[in-house]
Amino acid sequence: MVRTPLTPEERERGERLGALLREARGARSMVEVAAAAGLSAETLRKIETGRAPTPAFFTVAALAGVLSLSMDELVVRASLQPV
Repeated sequence: MVRTPLTPEERERGERLGALLREARGARSMVEVAAAAGLSAETLRKIETGRAPTPAFFTVAALAGVLSLSMDELVVRASLQPV
């Protein structure tokens, strides 16, 4: 199965999501947060750096829960276009 290439907007949204998660993680280690969300640290690293710009819904939901983030807020903030 061939995957459709991501649009520039989708890549930018993934980068914004990664930045939001990184900011919310704060001083906590990537390993600690990933383990609490049931993910590998490498998966979290890819999401935070934008290398995995379209993570699965349940992955984002697990991270949001661990980081005490609202899914609604994440959607809004990750979707905002830079001014």
